[in-house]
Amino acid sequence: MSAAEIVVTGLHKRYGATRALDNMSFTVRPGLVTGFVGPNGAGKSTTMRVILGLDTADEGTALVEGRPYNSLRHPLSHVGSLLDAAALHPGRSARNHLLWLAHSQGLAARRVDQVLDLVGLASAARRKAGGYSLGMRQRLGMAAALLGDPPILMLDEPFNGMDPEGIIWMRDFLRSLAAEGRAVLVSSHLMRLVQDIADHLVVVGRGKVIADAGVADLITAVSGNRVTVRTAAQPDAMTVLAHAGAAVASTGRDTIAVSGLPADRIVTLLNQGAVPFSEVSAHRATLEEAYVELTRDEVEFRATKPSEGAR
Repeated sequence: MSAAEIVVTGLHKRYGATRALDNMSFTVRPGLVTGFVGPNGAGKSTTMRVILGLDTADEGTALVEGRPYNSLRHPLSHVGSLLDAAALHPGRSARNHLLWLAHSQGLAARRVDQVLDLVGLASAARRKAGGYSLGMRQRLGMAAALLGDPPILMLDEPFNGMDPEGIIWMRDFLRSLAAEGRAVLVSSHLMRLVQDIADHLVVVGRGKVIADAGVADLITAVSGNRVTVRTAAQPDAMTVLAHAGAAVASTGRDTIAVSGLPADRIVTLLNQGAVPFSEVSAHRATLEEAYVELTRDEVEFRATKPSEGAR
């Protein structure tokens, strides 16, 4: 086992009649940003709390560097976490908040100034944290997570409250931390941002893992063999391709969705049939599409469409 890993094995957890975790198992590996995604109520927060010893599982194990979190003498030197940006004393300055944490871990005051500079809060270090915006609190939470220079980071919705500049900074910062060899676990509902930063994805629903794979592999799997054809002769193109065994559907005035034939075969068939076309391109799904497809049956709270609710 690599030193900088989180290994979750067979976690089960109930809150009364509610099954929060149902054999949750996955690994967060060094050098990668692992996205941890799923609908509300899927078990993400519970899993992270169990990893950090804030909750106890009924069954299973959650190990940080091969050990339970509660057995670590100086945990901030092993894993840094940001679960709640509001978890601070509003009357303390940002620097004093970090100094208190540093003292509890036997860390020097100079490390506090280093991490404040790293997250861009050096100029606001002596302001009371209670006056910080949510985006600034996220930066302060990131500074706290980095205090012990840990090889593992766990972050729950780190982009919340960030302005566009802050989002770009956080995205690039997380990538740089993984590039240093750290294991980075990020829970977020913002699929476009997860697609930008994550190398690997753990998708969960109703307390269990639905998918555990590379982001590129998941997107490729959901993209399937669908091809988009743009043509001014839509009926002719659909006839030619359908006769060749493809499934075809009109998706616009001059576009067709084709499945069952590769793009190069489609080009050959259209040329042979003298059907004009301006584009033949393989469909590439987004991570958001992949996520929706994977979690379609796992959503606990589903709203009706406005037109349905009005009936």
